Amino acid sequence: MATFPRNEIMSLTASKPRHDLGESYGPDLRLADLLTPELADLELGYGTAAGGLQLRTAIADRHGVRPEDVVITVGGMHGIFLLAYLLADQGGQVVTTAPEFPMTRNAFETVGASVRVVPLSFDDGYRVTAGAVRAQLTPETRLVSLATPQNPSGVAVPRETLSEIADAMSEVCPEAYLMVDETYRTASYGDDPVAGTALGLGPKVVSVASLSKCHGAAGLRIGWVISTDAGLVERLTTAKFSTVVSASPVAEALAVRVFEQEPRILAERRTWLEQNLLITQDWVQANGDVVEWVRPSAGALCVVRLRPQVDLAEFRRTAGELGVRLADGDWFGDEPRVFRLGFGFLPQEELKAALDALREAVHAAH
Repeated sequence: MATFPRNEIMSLTASKPRHDLGESYGPDLRLADLLTPELADLELGYGTAAGGLQLRTAIADRHGVRPEDVVITVGGMHGIFLLAYLLADQGGQVVTTAPEFPMTRNAFETVGASVRVVPLSFDDGYRVTAGAVRAQLTPETRLVSLATPQNPSGVAVPRETLSEIADAMSEVCPEAYLMVDETYRTASYGDDPVAGTALGLGPKVVSVASLSKCHGAAGLRIGWVISTDAGLVERLTTAKFSTVVSASPVAEALAVRVFEQEPRILAERRTWLEQNLLITQDWVQANGDVVEWVRPSAGALCVVRLRPQVDLAEFRRTAGELGVRLADGDWFGDEPRVFRLGFGFLPQEELKAALDALREAVHAAH
């Protein structure tokens, strides 16, 4: 019987801890930031299967595509699940990485895909190489799934590498699609440039993202899939209608307001993320005898590893007693001594307090 694998990452939606370093996004927007008088006249009927034209246009304009290339989904995971279902169900071959966001892995397992894994490691800086991906491709490959920047590491896949992967796929498995999860793409630090979308690499490249991470609007549950393949867009639209009919017109209208304010929202968050990244970097350097990290390329998260002399069980026990919540590496298929640290969620003073408590936990187990 088909089922959805359970993962302890669900605990992030449960009670709030004293020091929350487990989240993977920045501060939340508030409804008051988006409300306008005309929203009071919004009719609470069904939306459209593809999504409202105004919202699809806003997304298309930011990706250099047409509105008809965009399908609005109920969060980014809805889009990933639909792609898995349409392209890789009942033994369809998927090439993906480990570690990766567990819900993505769960989607492939749930639809019965045959998964081939490209292993990434802390010691190699979570770098994806075209050669490693190519080694997993076969003529039966139907979907290659990558994220840039990655969750949990925040490490980006260079565009040249993505291009080499797309070229390899055109040779080995020309019917396969390259799904690129670009959820954290616009969450750059300070004045760092924002990486371009991978969509320009060819018609078999599909982009998935949402408003949840970079924009602080996870509660709207608005995501999207973008493809210049009209046949795939039609299949996605039908699949969306068959699962949820439409997204909420209220959420879509509020999402349009997010995009209207996007330059201000992202500018504020890039400053916030840069400052919190530097706080985290200083903390890692000050505690280098007990921890090490891989510096992220973008996003509100990074990966930290306990050094061998730290007792893992004692660390977890003490961290729990101090109210420190982290995202365990084994949630993502990583080694047990690794954990995802979300530095973008808390205000600076609260982040410093949380890191102080984390230092106490690590040194207590040293």
